[in-house]
Amino acid sequence: MSAMVLQRNKSKLYRELNTVVAIAARDITLVLKSPGMLIMSLAMPIIMMGMLGGNLAQNMAGGLGFQYGRFMMIGMLINMLFMVTTMAMTSLVDDHETDFTQEMLVSPVSRYSIVVGKILGSMFGAIISMAGTLVVGLFMGITLSLKQLFLILALSPLMCLSAGALAMIIIGLIKNKRTANLAVMFVTMPQIFLSGAIIPINHSSGILLVISRLMPMTYCLDLARAVVYAGTPEYGGVVLFNPVINFAAIAALTVFCMIVGTFGFARSERNR
Repeated sequence: MSAMVLQRNKSKLYRELNTVVAIAARDITLVLKSPGMLIMSLAMPIIMMGMLGGNLAQNMAGGLGFQYGRFMMIGMLINMLFMVTTMAMTSLVDDHETDFTQEMLVSPVSRYSIVVGKILGSMFGAIISMAGTLVVGLFMGITLSLKQLFLILALSPLMCLSAGALAMIIIGLIKNKRTANLAVMFVTMPQIFLSGAIIPINHSSGILLVISRLMPMTYCLDLARAVVYAGTPEYGGVVLFNPVINFAAIAALTVFCMIVGTFGFARSERNR
């Protein structure tokens, strides 16, 4: 009897993993077949880092006590992960309009497997945007070591899960592609400034402090900077929290957003 239960659980696990892989592969294929999306993933770092970040570096980097270029580079890498992942997640609205999500939801798989597969597929374009950011940084004379890049890449799946989970709350409430895109931009753009991507937030107070602490990207950025600046004199002036606190906050916010967003997404499809 126990052997049958074990075999059944194993089959269910394989089915869930196959679902995650199939949905992720579908999204990666869509990105590869869409040159416009690839170009945008590479062009966004030029606008965000080359123009906005470069202007800030020239006008406000003095007297910070640390090298602003590296600070900005890490911020833009994580910002690109968040922005591209959340924007890619809005394709669920297209799937809603074509009834593709209905076909997925009637299958005997977990709703969370569908969402995780979608996030992992969206992560592909986000990684490309990171490559674009590194190229722009190279032209600006900003580089990271191979070890630092490897550590950020190792953390990128966790950060993309956090970004995708946040996007799911929006998608669970909005079923119009144009409105969903605007809502995602409304959520992601303020994070660039309030989470510390390009402007230090060490001395934030009041409502700005509260908002920054509710943003998942704040902790993702701080965790990335913690692994890059570890063992350097600049660590204390750049990193806000202990890495354990950052990891715990990311995990808690991701789980909360994933549960709420997936519930809203599944309910909206069920009520069609």
